[in-house]
Amino acid sequence: MATVIPEKYKDLFDKKAFANLATVMPDGSPQVTPVWVDYDGAYVLVNSARGRQKDKNMKTHATVALSILDPENPYRYLEVRGTVAEITEEGAAQHIDKMAKKYMGVDKYPYARDGEVRVLYKIEPTHFTFMG
Repeated sequence: MATVIPEKYKDLFDKKAFANLATVMPDGSPQVTPVWVDYDGAYVLVNSARGRQKDKNMKTHATVALSILDPENPYRYLEVRGTVAEITEEGAAQHIDKMAKKYMGVDKYPYARDGEVRVLYKIEPTHFTFMG
């Protein structure tokens, strides 16, 4: 069952706040990656490239968790646990450019590699922990 992000913490998605995304490796061990993060009002959005470890992990194990620290107050954070509800290439290239604008102040994502396929992960929140 989806849960709505608490209003008091939605501002973290507007800031240049990095999230630490935890996924599950094939052997069951955790894997954590810092990521740019977005929220569309229903889903937490993460963008990656096809074939990266987090891509492989989220295809196999849909359960994930993210923690987002407030860059202005590291004692204020939001943890989101959820399920990857959708994995799509549709709109992913445009989304990474949107994230590059937010996090880097540039119009186009500068680190794209030849042949790279961008993927958008829509995470349905199921639980929150927060502080601050």
